Amino acid sequence: MKFANPRNDIAFKKIFANENHKNILISFLNAVLDFKGNREIEDVEILNPYQVPKIEELKETILDIRATNKNKEQFIVEMQKKDLGDFTKRTLYYTSKAYVSQLDKGQDYSKLKKVYFIGILNFEMFENKNYISRHLILNKETLKQDLEDFEFTFIELPKFHKKLNELETILDKWIYFLKEADNLEMIPKEFKDKNEFLEAFEIATQYKWDKKELEIYEYVALKEFDEKNALKTAEKKGVEKATIEIAKNLLKAGVDIDTIQTSTNLTKEEILQLKD
Repeated sequence: MKFANPRNDIAFKKIFANENHKNILISFLNAVLDFKGNREIEDVEILNPYQVPKIEELKETILDIRATNKNKEQFIVEMQKKDLGDFTKRTLYYTSKAYVSQLDKGQDYSKLKKVYFIGILNFEMFENKNYISRHLILNKETLKQDLEDFEFTFIELPKFHKKLNELETILDKWIYFLKEADNLEMIPKEFKDKNEFLEAFEIATQYKWDKKELEIYEYVALKEFDEKNALKTAEKKGVEKATIEIAKNLLKAGVDIDTIQTSTNLTKEEILQLKD
C-alpha cells in the first residue's frame, strides 16, 4: 500500500479540505488549538474545498485551507515547505485580510469574528524547542490578551521527533501522519482507534486516486525536487566561489601552496592555475 505525502500541496488539500470528510479537518483544528468542551469545533464550512487544479494554476498557487465554525470564527491552515524569508509578514497579511473581509463597507465592527492562523512549516523558524508554538497579542505590562481577535499557531515539523510508540495525544498523531505517512506501508495500530485517522489514510491511498490527480501530484513533487536541486547547486557554486577568493587572497599574501591546499581543500593543480 502506498500513501501519498501529506506535505505535497495536492495531497494536503485533498485530505484536509475534503467536504465529504470534514471530520478530518475538525479533528485536526481541535487538536492543534487544544479546543475542548464548549470550545470544541463541531462543524466547519470549508471556504475553498479541494478541487483537482490545472497544472497552469500551480505556478502561483498559495496553498491554504479556510474554514469557519458555527460562531463564524475563521481558520486559515497553510502548509509552507520552504523558508522564503517573509513568511511571518505573509502570515500577518493573510490573517488581517481574512479579518477585514468579514465586513462590507459601513458595517458594525462588533460583527468581526476572531481569526486563527495555523502554519505548518517544513523548516525551523523560531528559537523555541517545542514543535508547536502559539503567538498572541499581549499587553506588555499585564501579559493579558486584551486584543483577542488574532491568534497564530506554528508547527515546525523538523522539531517533531516522536516515534510511533511515543505518540500520546491526537495532535502527536496528526503531526506524525504529516511527517511519516508516505514512509508507511500500512496503517499503524496506533491510528485505528479514530475514524478521522482511518479516513485520512484512506484518502492518502494513491491507488484510489484518478489519473489526473496522480499527474498533478507527481508534477508538484517533481517541481519541488527540481527547486531543491537548484538551491543545492546555487549553494555549492557559492561555496566554490568563496573558496577560490580565499585561495587568491592567500596567494597574494604569500602563503605557501601546501598551507592553502590544507585550508581550502583545493587541489595543488587548482591552486597553481589560480596563481597563473
